[in-house]
Amino acid sequence: MSWKFFVSHSLPLFFLFFFYSFPLISTQHNDDPTFKTMHDFSGYPVDESSHTFTPSNSISLSVDIQALQKQIDELSTFSDTPAPSVTRILYTENDVLARRYVKNLMGLAGLSVTEDVVGNIFGRWEGYEPKLTSVATGSHIDAIPYSGKYDGVVGVLGAIEAINALKRSGFKPKRSLEIILFTSEEPTRFGISCLGSRLLAGSEALAEALNATVDGQNISFLEAARSAGYARDEDDLSRVFLKNDSYSAFVELHIEQAPILEEEGISIGVVTNIAAPASIKVDFEGNGGHAGGVLMPDRNDAGLAAAELMLAIEKHATESGSLDTVGTVGILELYPGAINSIPSKAHLEIDVRDIEESFRNAVINKIHKAAKSIAKKRKVTLSEFKIINQDPPAHSNGSVIKAVVDASDELNLTYKYMISRAYHDSLFMARIAPMGMIFIPCYKGYSHKPEEYASPQDLENGVKVLALTLAKLSLR
Repeated sequence: MSWKFFVSHSLPLFFLFFFYSFPLISTQHNDDPTFKTMHDFSGYPVDESSHTFTPSNSISLSVDIQALQKQIDELSTFSDTPAPSVTRILYTENDVLARRYVKNLMGLAGLSVTEDVVGNIFGRWEGYEPKLTSVATGSHIDAIPYSGKYDGVVGVLGAIEAINALKRSGFKPKRSLEIILFTSEEPTRFGISCLGSRLLAGSEALAEALNATVDGQNISFLEAARSAGYARDEDDLSRVFLKNDSYSAFVELHIEQAPILEEEGISIGVVTNIAAPASIKVDFEGNGGHAGGVLMPDRNDAGLAAAELMLAIEKHATESGSLDTVGTVGILELYPGAINSIPSKAHLEIDVRDIEESFRNAVINKIHKAAKSIAKKRKVTLSEFKIINQDPPAHSNGSVIKAVVDASDELNLTYKYMISRAYHDSLFMARIAPMGMIFIPCYKGYSHKPEEYASPQDLENGVKVLALTLAKLSLR
């Protein structure tokens, strides 16, 4: 790696020397003056020996919002596309560098850091009763092409800062606290969302399927993982599975990815449910032909069949009887893709969601019937209608909700009970632990685009609520 690369990321050379040379930073006392320089640069209490334990409800929290914003900005430089966009795809060079950056921040925060065979990263602050099940938090740092720098990242870097805020306050947890950086929440490379958290939650079907999964360049999942330093001598991905009693609670901090909190001037969203998503792939096949040579009555146009199905999806989602039903065609591909050629094939990928499975599944059935009816009417073939995943919804745990609400009250922050219609790793962590989520406002609800933004004040509010929530849950 060249010095030019170092300079391009605008980090001090002495820091980067350690950043790339030492994956994990020891938290034991060290009188080495170079170590002291790193300690001073980080601003974090690496040595905990001088901190006292305060098992009280009155914790004075100080959040270093400038340091957190700087870290968010620095992490965004590990991207395959230029600023202000962020593109960080699973197991690519920038993904590996970003992971190393986060692991070093965990080490500087005094956390013990471990990884599993697919790259889920765990930073642990040992409690004074370490045999008790831990309380966990965390999110992801991978980013879809040309997205922003806050999605997922707030829940990882914000969690590290929450731990630092608790340490600065003198708090000591009873239950150990863990931060999880989940592998591949986004489905960009292998078409599987929440890959890391699905495996942690014990998906045997996924563990088996990944042995034969390839990306768009025909690179296998295991080959890609090994190129990033994972799964080196291991094909059995079931080793990633966690037991149902691994955590006493899990809570995730995240930007809302919708405009409600900002529009209503509310500081905190307390998530009660996460919508149940389903993904469907559909293919229509027709005869194609020259755009000028085949008259309209003689056409078997796969593209028009796809267009009609898209309108049917809108109709059935709108008329489902549930306000929470949404249907989206996120991918539409026409073949051969020439302006003067009638489409001979149309490929659609459909997302259908609701917080209740019954409404969502009813809409899926109606979409399937519509696809068959449209194919018959337009004399094309419905060559594929495949449900890729059909996950159940998740409901936040009452005790975690109460901890978030109590934390918000104690911090004099306004809050609102909310539904998350977006996918999160919490959806799968809910299968093995009591789960909750904390939302903060984001500018105009923008997400998955470069304009994604959360203000310093909203970041600070979210980190404080997360820190106080973790403290409450750790003392139970």
